[in-house]
Amino acid sequence: MALPHQDYAVPQTAAKVRAMGGTEFLIIYGLMLLTVGLVAGVLAGLLGVGGGIVIVPSLYLLFNYLNIAPDILMHLAVGTSLATIIPTSIRSVLKHNSRDAVDIGILKHWGPWLFAGALLGTIIAAYISTGGLILIFGCIGLTVALHMVLSSPDMTIADRLPQGPLGSALPLVTGAISTLMGIGGGTLGVPTMTLFNVPIHRAVGTASGFGVIIAVPATIGFVVNGWDAANLPLYSFGYVSLIGFGLIVPATLLAVPLGVKLAHWLNPTMLRRAFALFLALTSLRMLWDSLV
Repeated sequence: MALPHQDYAVPQTAAKVRAMGGTEFLIIYGLMLLTVGLVAGVLAGLLGVGGGIVIVPSLYLLFNYLNIAPDILMHLAVGTSLATIIPTSIRSVLKHNSRDAVDIGILKHWGPWLFAGALLGTIIAAYISTGGLILIFGCIGLTVALHMVLSSPDMTIADRLPQGPLGSALPLVTGAISTLMGIGGGTLGVPTMTLFNVPIHRAVGTASGFGVIIAVPATIGFVVNGWDAANLPLYSFGYVSLIGFGLIVPATLLAVPLGVKLAHWLNPTMLRRAFALFLALTSLRMLWDSLV
């Protein structure tokens, strides 16, 4: 666990502030994290995307700007994102369930395998480098961006979700990859369920429950994995930034209703394409960083 007096590297602009004392740096750090939460909340409400798919690349860019040690940068972004998913997922699934949009049968079948996948993801994360995590997010993020632009919401490949080994493998892989990306499972789970003829609104409502199933074991895993990590920023709990968690969660919850309102005023297709462009460019930047 990082202690308040721990040393850390910052770029020249922030270093000048830190030279005057840690409080000024914490204010700048906090304002940036608050902005990440507000942007994630607006986009989540606007586009119906999970917060993690916004928070992770945003934290990656922020931590990179603040010159967080490269060997922990992506782990810190993923772990912090996973922690923020817990309260937002609980709030989301309760709201969807109140509208009878959660398929309890799918949750019961997928839940244990999502949990097992999250555990598998944390084990893999303990042995994978920051470059490996960046590569995974970049590849999957780019795929998601292309899917958002090119896919048809009416496309299906089967009449119902598979049973047997494939029916277990889908949530297992979803849980593992979501953990490694720092997302709640909806980004992968919703398109997977719709491909198997689950109605989109029911898929979104059900996937809202994936977040807490994945994020609780995954967050604990990232705390344990990063417990003795060096060069963590101030007030980190393993690979979870407590400042990030404390500011991103309320900012996200506050901004989601604004995003929902904006969705009724603005062109959703153009916004979806704009976000896909942001995700694609960010993913390409991350892929470039992982390869150079």
